[in-house]
Amino acid sequence: MQTINSRNKLHIRWYQVVTLGLLFALATPARAQNDVSENLLDYDQEWIHYGFLLGIHESKYRIQYSDRYATPELDSVHSVVPGALPGWKVGFVVDMALLKYLSFRALPTVGFYEQNLTYRYTDGTELKELKDATLVELPLMLKYKSARRGNVAMYVTGGFSPSIEASGKGDELDTRQRLQLRDINFSIDAGVGFDLYFPLFKFSPEVRYSWGLRNMLTPGENDYDAPIKKLTYQNITFYITFEGGPSYLRNNKRKKRR
Repeated sequence: MQTINSRNKLHIRWYQVVTLGLLFALATPARAQNDVSENLLDYDQEWIHYGFLLGIHESKYRIQYSDRYATPELDSVHSVVPGALPGWKVGFVVDMALLKYLSFRALPTVGFYEQNLTYRYTDGTELKELKDATLVELPLMLKYKSARRGNVAMYVTGGFSPSIEASGKGDELDTRQRLQLRDINFSIDAGVGFDLYFPLFKFSPEVRYSWGLRNMLTPGENDYDAPIKKLTYQNITFYITFEGGPSYLRNNKRKKRR
């Protein structure tokens, strides 16, 4: 029942990276005020930008107990405890301006996830059910940013994200001995970040929280899902995005030639 995965050996301290990233972002405005030069002055005049993103996240299940959990049938189950495990993401950015400070963003992403449930019994024993998955995600977000101060702007973002499991499951042979979950999920995302303008690109650290909307339990019942009525995903992710790229540089070269 307990699975060993090599990613558990990495011991990713993602929250330390998040803290350092936010400290860097908060310190940058103070430096920018002392810098009279502004980078990418006409960057926001273009209606579309492309880029890529990297992210590290911590994800876990949220559960609601079933009515059977309180019956004598399951009196040997003390509790079911979700664990928080790290993972990472990589993807692309397509940003389209709608208004002066508002843009629409499509962020096709591949995410690598791990979650687990610890089943604690009244006799003191424990069993763990570890699930790993590779998800293809398509967050569709609105981004509202502040006016630039030097080379810095703050923004908030929110939207909707469908996802589908892309990896093969490989454990279909004995479905009664595994926690079976759906392949497709939907979530609401909300985050905050900073746009930092450099001479050749825009760098943006961002923290985003995701609330899963769909009950991921499949029809049917076994020893693993009997105590559970509802199971959803939640995760918090620290992203860094790089935007600018060929279109901006190409247009810049044309202006210089003129």
